[in-house]
Amino acid sequence: MATPGLTALKDPVEARRVLLDDAQAGLELVRRFDGSIVDVGSGGGTPGIPLAASLPDRRVTLLEAERRKSEFLERWTADLPNLSVVWGRAESQVTDRYEVAVAKALAHPPVAAEWCLPLVQEGGVVILWVGPSAEPERVACVAEKVGGELIESPPGFLVLRKTGPTPPGFPRRPGIARKHPLA
Repeated sequence: MATPGLTALKDPVEARRVLLDDAQAGLELVRRFDGSIVDVGSGGGTPGIPLAASLPDRRVTLLEAERRKSEFLERWTADLPNLSVVWGRAESQVTDRYEVAVAKALAHPPVAAEWCLPLVQEGGVVILWVGPSAEPERVACVAEKVGGELIESPPGFLVLRKTGPTPPGFPRRPGIARKHPLA
């Protein structure tokens, strides 16, 4: 499939490593938690498409704000019957809908936490793919404000559990979390 502008990676070997292998690195972590999965800010489809292919018994929704990327992602639904695509922003979605939310390169981890936690049901989890500068203490602070807690931080990941209902006022309007982060 042609993917103009979906990734800056030109070398196929490097693209595989960064996109597929990195998505698969979180597979066992995701597998530990039951239920439907939403990949928030799917972009070119990772980690959502590899997770859908690896977990055919789980519903996986790719949530993408850009129409062009959503249209590209729609092509994958013919090959993966457990996969669906939603064109829209995290801040505008129905809250408490999924059991697991995943995000890779969505935003700074505190912002990603604010966007993802409202999407999961109480008791559900958010799994963030993160780099070494993730600042888990800031993510934990945001999680507490949005009805969650940081429960794990294995190398390359942060795992948040939704501990209560989404508080009034969340999710905040589109763009607010980036302009005025909670932590």
